[in-house]
Amino acid sequence: MIAIPHSISPQDYLDLDRQNPIRHEYRQGLVYAMTGGSDAHARISFNLLREIDDGLGNSPCRFYGSDVKVNDQDDFYYYPDAFVTCDERDRQDRFIKRYPILIAEVLSASTEAFDRDLKFRDYQKLDSLQEYLLISQETQCVEVRLRLADNTWETTIYQTGDRIPLPSLNLEVAIARLYRGLD
Repeated sequence: MIAIPHSISPQDYLDLDRQNPIRHEYRQGLVYAMTGGSDAHARISFNLLREIDDGLGNSPCRFYGSDVKVNDQDDFYYYPDAFVTCDERDRQDRFIKRYPILIAEVLSASTEAFDRDLKFRDYQKLDSLQEYLLISQETQCVEVRLRLADNTWETTIYQTGDRIPLPSLNLEVAIARLYRGLD
């Protein structure tokens, strides 16, 4: 991600983002142009979308890809690779969601450190968030961070052959299905 070097207001960011064909993320006054993804990134994201969307069935939950923003109190606006919200309040705005229960990021060399650290710290501010998935492009490895009842986070690593439980959705996904179709 490349930062535009001066601070702007959240409203100026939203105006810029709506008018620009290139997506940008916003964090505490700074705007970051989003980089392009690889074929593996696109395939993993698609596979995750398909698995979770199929698993949701007719539930009131909605699953979104990377074209919809997640926001918290004008502190940040991010485009997660995938997320789920079940909150009725998230049906009011077609472009921004504020109550996700699950967020997934497919890791890239240019974003991995940010996704693991600062972005996760920002996402932790979302009281609704129950699970954060970090999905590797390089190996069959998914890190799941689960919010516990005492508001701490537990991390579990899943690898080749494992099934990934997603308790917030009452769903389980085979890791092999996330990596299906990759070279």
